[in-house]
Amino acid sequence: MTEPYYRDLGGLTFESTIHAQGAWNEHEQHMAPASALLTHVIDREFGREGMRIARLSFEIYGIIHGGAFEVRTQVLRPGRTIELVQADMFCGDRTAISARAWLLATSDTADIAGTEDAPLPPVAEASAWDGMAPWPGGYIASLEFYTVGEPRPGARQAWLRSQHPLVDSGEVSPLAHLVRLTDSANGLSARADPQTVLFPNVDLQIHVHRLPRGDWLGIDGVQQYGPDGVGLTSSILNDEAGPFARAEQILTLRRR
Repeated sequence: MTEPYYRDLGGLTFESTIHAQGAWNEHEQHMAPASALLTHVIDREFGREGMRIARLSFEIYGIIHGGAFEVRTQVLRPGRTIELVQADMFCGDRTAISARAWLLATSDTADIAGTEDAPLPPVAEASAWDGMAPWPGGYIASLEFYTVGEPRPGARQAWLRSQHPLVDSGEVSPLAHLVRLTDSANGLSARADPQTVLFPNVDLQIHVHRLPRGDWLGIDGVQQYGPDGVGLTSSILNDEAGPFARAEQILTLRRR
């Protein structure tokens, strides 16, 4: 089996591999696979027939240290049709990420389904792209990137995928499979050269109006900077059937 991003050590304890390594610091995990691992835990601990994740909210409290860590879960708002749950990643005695998910009851609304977001051109029309190669870290190195059309600073359309399993302990949901790619939007849509300006995100919010499927994530992303050191990356997320979610990341802008 291709080496995973995480090894399951049992009892909601996991260990990151080189493929989860971050781009800002060689000793940290990248937020993308970490957010997917927490999504996987939420699926595993709270998933049930007739309910699904509709929103994921991740708060990043600092460096996500590589190596072994523990996940702890709790129900914040129990319910039969609406439920709010939380999964926290602990690196040592410190909380690195808190993830909250709204689970909503499902019903048949196929007759009124529709979206306003425009779909990305298909993967077959995209071109292989090595523009992320300057970014260091095992996570970025684990991905395939394809770009669509003519990008500009602050905006890019791209397709990406990974051949590595998220965790070595079994299958993950299609949502967790693609969440592990979503945080990449911040680097893909970069408005400034990361050698000049640091723009790490302190959160990740994903609103999911349709459950995705497949291996490819399409990102239609834009990055905007305010005049006082704060920025925002916004993305429309696609699978090969079209848009399925939107993502937002608030940024702290810091000159090197």
